[in-house]
Amino acid sequence: MLVQIAAACARVGRDLAGVTLVAVSKTVPAERLRAAVEAGLTVLAENRVQEGEAKAPHVSGATWHLVGPLQSNKARRALETFTLIQSVDSTDLARRLDRLAAEVRPDAPVPVLLQVNVDDDAAKAGFEPAALTEAIDEVLELPRLDVRGLMTIGRLTDGPEEARPTFRALRELSERLRNGRPRLGPELSMGMSADFAVAIEEGATMVRVGRALFGERRHEHDGSERPHTHVAPQAVQARARKPLLDSGGEADPGAPPR
Repeated sequence: MLVQIAAACARVGRDLAGVTLVAVSKTVPAERLRAAVEAGLTVLAENRVQEGEAKAPHVSGATWHLVGPLQSNKARRALETFTLIQSVDSTDLARRLDRLAAEVRPDAPVPVLLQVNVDDDAAKAGFEPAALTEAIDEVLELPRLDVRGLMTIGRLTDGPEEARPTFRALRELSERLRNGRPRLGPELSMGMSADFAVAIEEGATMVRVGRALFGERRHEHDGSERPHTHVAPQAVQARARKPLLDSGGEADPGAPPR
């Protein structure tokens, strides 16, 4: 995985140190995550607050990010569990986190990213770019939030190159918004297992990788479904490599050292 990240950085003249690998650990049990941390994957991310709450006490040495949607009634719990919240998708949620942070984490502002729905996809959460342009000054004035940058979820595509316009648009939006706004940080969280290399080429500073590290995960969407495995599209399967950690929690001996 690091070899692929380094290669993407080299293609555009970037420093490998400027990209953080965020291991998305949804449905992965704590014992496997302890092995992942020992292998060097120290930044873990969850889609659900309750899953992070359950695992974090049992996995020492990790920094936890929330990358999934955050309901306002779980904001306090998110602040108690996650170091960084990547999915702040509205001004109302930002205000609520700011209010609660004064009680829950009074020592320093809470690092957050603002989620942007770059493609205007009705199935995804996030600020529309125009709406964020209008709201950004209000959000940056919230004293208990440290707005480190922006995050987006790319479109479901048949190939990574098709996601490039999304990643480029987020980078360009960040550049416009940061002009004259020193409180908005430069972080760009974009790119996942199938397209992280393209995201890095377009400026990603964080890539959120799950399947390529841990393999396919079995899960339930709700109580009406049996546990099942999502199978990647054929084009993605053809590019897939052996996960860094096998199902027994052992590091792949062919994986690059960390």
